[in-house]
Amino acid sequence: MAFVFTPISVMAQAALIKGETFLKQNAKVNGVRTLPSGLQIRTISDGKGKNPKSTDTVVVHYRGRLIDGKEFDSSYKRGQPAEFPLNRVIKGWTEGLQLLKEGGKAELYIPSNLGYGSKGADGSVGPDETLIFEVELVAIK
Repeated sequence: MAFVFTPISVMAQAALIKGETFLKQNAKVNGVRTLPSGLQIRTISDGKGKNPKSTDTVVVHYRGRLIDGKEFDSSYKRGQPAEFPLNRVIKGWTEGLQLLKEGGKAELYIPSNLGYGSKGADGSVGPDETLIFEVELVAIK
């Protein structure tokens, strides 16, 4: 029995390959750290105070982009940071935000398996897209 690719699976496979290539090159950029999970982080500013735990509720300003530079979401544009339990978001955020202190800012480079995966998100992020998030940890509640 032959497997027939649907256009979505072909697009997802292409996104995976592009994402892997991007992350491989990005790992060579000065200041970018690659964690064992595959998440990459570049600290912009350190912040002060404590780091959040995965069970904390956090207040975060963020800007989300695809690797082609297309912005798909921004709390900055809405003029209001987002508040959420840290263990209720994509894995890349849960892991990455725990590395910041209050007031800290970083860029997270999130492989698809730590992002929205094969489902994508709300039509703005396709299946298996690698994500770039600029995040600012405003507060830990």
